[in-house]
Amino acid sequence: MNSSGGSVAVMFADLAGSTRLYDIFGDAKAKLLVDECLELMRSVVGQCGGEVIKTIGDELMCVLPDAENAWRAAVDIQLRVADLPQVEGHKRSIRIGFHVGFVIRTSTDVFGDTVNMAARMTSLAKGGQIMATCATVMQLPKILRTATRKIAALSIKGKDESVAVCEIIWQTSDDLTMATPSVAVMQRQVQLNLQFRGDTYFMNQLCPRIMMGRDLSCNFVVSDKMASRQHAFIELRQEKFFLIDQSTNGTFVHPDGETELVLRREEMVLQGTGVIGFGRSVELAEGDQVRFSVVEA
Repeated sequence: MNSSGGSVAVMFADLAGSTRLYDIFGDAKAKLLVDECLELMRSVVGQCGGEVIKTIGDELMCVLPDAENAWRAAVDIQLRVADLPQVEGHKRSIRIGFHVGFVIRTSTDVFGDTVNMAARMTSLAKGGQIMATCATVMQLPKILRTATRKIAALSIKGKDESVAVCEIIWQTSDDLTMATPSVAVMQRQVQLNLQFRGDTYFMNQLCPRIMMGRDLSCNFVVSDKMASRQHAFIELRQEKFFLIDQSTNGTFVHPDGETELVLRREEMVLQGTGVIGFGRSVELAEGDQVRFSVVEA
């Protein structure tokens, strides 16, 4: 029996060029390469509160609670797949599209216009791209919308009006072109200096991501009990350093000379200098803190 499933984000993630992998490596090895990507994607979707509805060859169809969780899953998939080693000079890449709306659910599948629209967004993407409707992007937190660009308004079969489409920007590309010159991406070298427990660390193109939290696997192991196991991470995207909170108690950011901010499952671009606290205000001067400084390299 079909029933309304409410408003969710439907996302498709497709391994681009998988047919060529089979041509180059043969069935057995190519299947291992495809399965590695599929398993990685399933893991990310689960971590973002989503559910894999079905696997269609080398493509996953998923539902996630909302636009923000779909954004996080899509970006994390791209980052993790980009980190996979090349195989005999061949790099794997993923095409992703998502859309938020109401769906019809059965015990094993979801149907409806939202599913069709998400599939259409995926078909517009190239390997390494994430596409979403602009209506979906407008449901993202303001800070996440800064890392998007409007592509065009496209005529979609079955729709009376054109549908505005956006690309989610998750990496710097040499051939990246923006819709207007006013938002052109400027290529420049930046570095983030981080001071933690008396030592200084440097983030740049060679070290584009660090994790902070109580878990021993983190780059910065924080002892404060107010911190989560994997509290927050910083990553370099578009020549900017994004601080992303994924904690229970929030990440506190106090830029020098400005008002302290609190991130709760949100992200922000680090600018200038300041201090990062974990689960409590940096003004309390308790527990581990990180001082940051963004500089031109």
